[in-house]
Amino acid sequence: MTKKSVFTGVFITLVAAMIYQWGHIDGLAGKPSVLISESIAADSPTKISPVKARARDFYAPNSEDLAPDEMRLIACGTGMPTARPKQAASCWLLELGNGDKFIFDVGTGSAERIAAMQIPYNYLDKVFLSHLHTDHFGDLDALFVGGALAGRQKPLRVWGPSGDTPERGTKYALEHLRKALTWDLDGRLGITDPRGYHFEVHEFDYKGINAVIYQENGVTIRSYPAIHALDGPVSFSLEWNGLKFVFGGDTYPNKWFDEHAKNADLAIHECFVTVPDMIAKFGFTPQGALSVATQVHTSPEAFGKVMSRIKPRMAVAYHFYNDFDTTAGILNGVRTTYDGPLSLAEDYMVWNITKDDIRVRMARIDEDVWPPVATEKPQVPDPSTRIPYSDMIAGGKLDVQDVIQPVYDEINKKYGLNEKQD
Repeated sequence: MTKKSVFTGVFITLVAAMIYQWGHIDGLAGKPSVLISESIAADSPTKISPVKARARDFYAPNSEDLAPDEMRLIACGTGMPTARPKQAASCWLLELGNGDKFIFDVGTGSAERIAAMQIPYNYLDKVFLSHLHTDHFGDLDALFVGGALAGRQKPLRVWGPSGDTPERGTKYALEHLRKALTWDLDGRLGITDPRGYHFEVHEFDYKGINAVIYQENGVTIRSYPAIHALDGPVSFSLEWNGLKFVFGGDTYPNKWFDEHAKNADLAIHECFVTVPDMIAKFGFTPQGALSVATQVHTSPEAFGKVMSRIKPRMAVAYHFYNDFDTTAGILNGVRTTYDGPLSLAEDYMVWNITKDDIRVRMARIDEDVWPPVATEKPQVPDPSTRIPYSDMIAGGKLDVQDVIQPVYDEINKKYGLNEKQD
């Protein structure tokens, strides 16, 4: 390799990195100049203390109060159907200052992102599904079982659309998901608190236009049809305390979103990978890439046109791999049709929304996190409900009672119990 080719390669790499950084900064548009100036002011020599904390420019889960008039949105999945370590599939956690928390979609890989937020699972009991592709509800089983095990002592409430046939609706999907978990759930009988291992399904008509599907505690959630793959997908809007949040799910640009997403403080809409990247990176044929990236999904250019029409305070693009060599193409496409505030979403991005400001940061998470302590005391399981082993399996037990007995003795003494080994 010649010196000239080495230099050219280094130069191209540096330019690509700079473009990515510009795109990333553009993606954090919420008033970046204000954030930068605040950071400088906080670090100025006359104000720095050697012992007191300084203002953070990141979000640390479980470390900040949420004001009574504030929303906090956390991206728990922003990627594509094939989840990867950097990006899980679609999942958005919305927290309100009244204490309510809502999960919009729970796609493959997102359950661990939800866990990283350190929120007691009893508060995470409301899930809204935009449609039934696995990259939008593939981790529902993990949230359902894992959440119950970790302290959600009530049913998991799920709202989702009907289909054009009963078999394509949310109720059918969840009934059969629970059937698929028969062995899992039967194996927990009589061992753990049983109250959380139930679904409460609220299936609504996917054809409803701006129809109210949820109204509690001052929060109103509406749905309207989306256009994606088959009949059935929907988009959502949530209104509370004078603020409006919109989640498009997966959809081709459509008249319902165009009308009912207007006046949103924050609007999420899919923005798919560019056609050239679909061909080069996914190995699609040009015909397949054009179909998937511009007809089944929304292209960056079309995303920008949608946002230029509804004019949200903050537009959020998701459903693409946000990498150093793909972000520039997404950003350039969007900017051909939209010049407003924009976030190019990635996992763990956080938006704090008030009537006066939208602050955008990244969360810094603890990978060693354990589930938070339950908000209610667990119910003692009823041993009589346990399903016993067969004689053949029970007969295979190795006798280790002598080494386990000291554990029982210690726990019985500490907690005033009289538990005995099986």
